[in-house]
Amino acid sequence: MTGQNAAATTGLRRLREDDLEAAAALSRAVGWPHRLEDWHFGWRLGEGLVAQAAGRVVGTIMAWRFGAEHATLGHVIVAPEAQGQGHGRRLMMAMLDQLGATTSVKLHATAAGQPLYASLGFVPHGGGVWQHQGTASGVGLVPLAEGGRLRPAGRGDAALLRRLDMAATGLDRAALLWSLLEVAEGVVLMRGEEPAGFSLLRRFGRGYVAGPVVAPDEAAARSLMAYWIGRYSGQFLRIDLVGDGKLSSWLQESGLVPVEGVIPMWRGSAPPTAGLHCFGLSSQALG
Repeated sequence: MTGQNAAATTGLRRLREDDLEAAAALSRAVGWPHRLEDWHFGWRLGEGLVAQAAGRVVGTIMAWRFGAEHATLGHVIVAPEAQGQGHGRRLMMAMLDQLGATTSVKLHATAAGQPLYASLGFVPHGGGVWQHQGTASGVGLVPLAEGGRLRPAGRGDAALLRRLDMAATGLDRAALLWSLLEVAEGVVLMRGEEPAGFSLLRRFGRGYVAGPVVAPDEAAARSLMAYWIGRYSGQFLRIDLVGDGKLSSWLQESGLVPVEGVIPMWRGSAPPTAGLHCFGLSSQALG
């Protein structure tokens, strides 16, 4: 079938819950580790579209709104046998139209996807993100700054985590954080009596993912990551590290090797942050 004829037989529609098994199969076909449970988690928080050809799902896209003015995009997948037929561009254009012209949109682009996103008005913003993963090996205690300690995080910390996360990302991700707290373990970084950062860990893909990791500086981020590396030593762990440098080298020494890099891109203005930094993503789709 030619690309023109394929386009003529393709329709776009809303991503439904009964599409998620097909979506998970697509992600496996392109080498992504997402489980069906991971698709359900994202679907409950967001909105999506599918491309259909001959009654079969051949492409997906999802978006998550954070407040009235910002969103993230992810799960942009086209079946290997259907690539090169324009499905990805049609899905992107339809979702951007659905989000509206006033919404600033962020995504994380692979090198292969960057030309498409650039043609739709996305521009690189900030440093790269490196996916580190592997069998974690205990790194020993990483000392905290004087007066620092880690305490468990629970559902009662939802408002606190929202405030810290907004300072690091500029986004109101209350719904995401509440959903993460229902399935994740967490720790809050305290400096004296003041909360200064946090990190969450949950089941994802082949094992566990630690993120978001929100901290005031690289040393604090290392302490938060070391907590999970020590606790889950011998198990498969993933951290999507924002930036590289010393933390990347240290993660490699801990058994988490870099396997893929992506570039943050924004269409519209990125929101301002307020003194904290996101050193590790909850996922490349959700940020």
